[in-house]
Amino acid sequence: MILGYVFAVLAAVASGSGSILASIGIRRAGAYAGRSRDLIGVGRQPFYWLGLGVDVLGFLFAAAALHRLPLFLVQSVLAFSVGVTALISALLGTRLAAAGWGSLGLGALGLVLLGISADPGPGKVLEAGWRWGLAAMVVPVLAIAVYARRRTGFWAAPMLAFGAGLGYSFVGIAARTLHIPDSIWPIIFEPTAWAIPLNGIAAAVLFAMALQKSGATAVTAIMFTTNSALSSLIGLVYLEDGVRAGFEGAAVAGFIFAIAGAIGAAHYAAIARQPATATTTSTTS
Repeated sequence: MILGYVFAVLAAVASGSGSILASIGIRRAGAYAGRSRDLIGVGRQPFYWLGLGVDVLGFLFAAAALHRLPLFLVQSVLAFSVGVTALISALLGTRLAAAGWGSLGLGALGLVLLGISADPGPGKVLEAGWRWGLAAMVVPVLAIAVYARRRTGFWAAPMLAFGAGLGYSFVGIAARTLHIPDSIWPIIFEPTAWAIPLNGIAAAVLFAMALQKSGATAVTAIMFTTNSALSSLIGLVYLEDGVRAGFEGAAVAGFIFAIAGAIGAAHYAAIARQPATATTTSTTS
């Protein structure tokens, strides 16, 4: 049980740190204009690839945590990785407003409430049809991308962020229900194992597309809310994720505090980074 909590915290720290490292690589490459050739400069930055590697490590920690803890707890901890990013940015010199620190404190309180209310245990193994269904969910997720890609109106970015949240929800559900056999080779033919990278890659693409069409705060809020709420609901209703008797109120309050804190931290961290970004952009232009 303790190991599950450790893995969840490590996943959030790795995800937040990976975002910082990747952003350093993008900044050093001067990739601010959104042009295709900017990708070449980003690809030459070791910090960017180091950030991606740390993100992958965070995913492995999250998968290990999901084998021991309910979805509503792990997904909320992962959502709070944005708070880790904001905290690291503040330590590196980015001034975070008092409201930003308040958001971090609110999210941390939510995680404490979730931690004491969760009933740890292994995930439920799904029947074969449901496991194939998880892998097939990449189709509607990509359909959202195809539809929203050609749209320029207000709803394009929210649709893409919602699709990203769906994809990440399916990743969490697949990781929670994945049965690891004694021999490694049978896992190659396990549809749940394929559902994780397929939906994860699709979700990452949709999230990047959403960021190109709208501000980071709104996109992140929709993605986090969809991912955490949907996967937590499915975990509680269908996957036998449990809440300790008498702690139902603490679980609900903790979930609300954790997601609100993560969204608030993302909002105020984005505001804190705006002056630096504007200065760098004006210098390079």
